[in-house]
Amino acid sequence: MNLFDLRPEQLKRAASIKERIDGLNKQLRDILGVPAVSRVAPTSNRTMSPSVKKKIAATQKARWAKVRSSKPATVSGRPAAKKTVFSTATRAKLSAKLKAYWAAKKKPGKK
Repeated sequence: MNLFDLRPEQLKRAASIKERIDGLNKQLRDILGVPAVSRVAPTSNRTMSPSVKKKIAATQKARWAKVRSSKPATVSGRPAAKKTVFSTATRAKLSAKLKAYWAAKKKPGKK
């Protein structure tokens, strides 16, 4: 519900109800012995000094250097794939098969 859509009488009634609720809350706090204003723990904006940031960065670089030096060199985190070597005859057979495949694909009647 939008406050701008309310009539003045409705706003006055809502304000009086709110005042009664606040009064009852105060009475309840008095009975229970709870302080009137609840305190919120203060937030502290702790920041690191530049020297501490440099020390942390240097430590991280040293850790990564140690990790990289202990692993074998890989491309994008995967071990290098073993290269398959074909004989000249096998290469010619594969080439002929692929040429026939693409010739059939490129025929005018096919899509």
